[in-house]
Amino acid sequence: MMAFAISDDCICCGACVGECPVNCIQEGTEKYSIDAETCISCGSCAEVCPVDAPHDAS
Repeated sequence: MMAFAISDDCICCGACVGECPVNCIQEGTEKYSIDAETCISCGSCAEVCPVDAPHDAS
């Protein structure tokens, strides 16, 4: 199972942060990022993102 990643399409709205059950999404300077070591690939972030920025990194 591969971790999710956030593409450059991210608009930093924060919708994904509260949905992550393992709190692996952090705010970056230009976009949010996902800690690949913690991510469980549940897809919760992708379900709520208005611009489809989170994607399966596999």
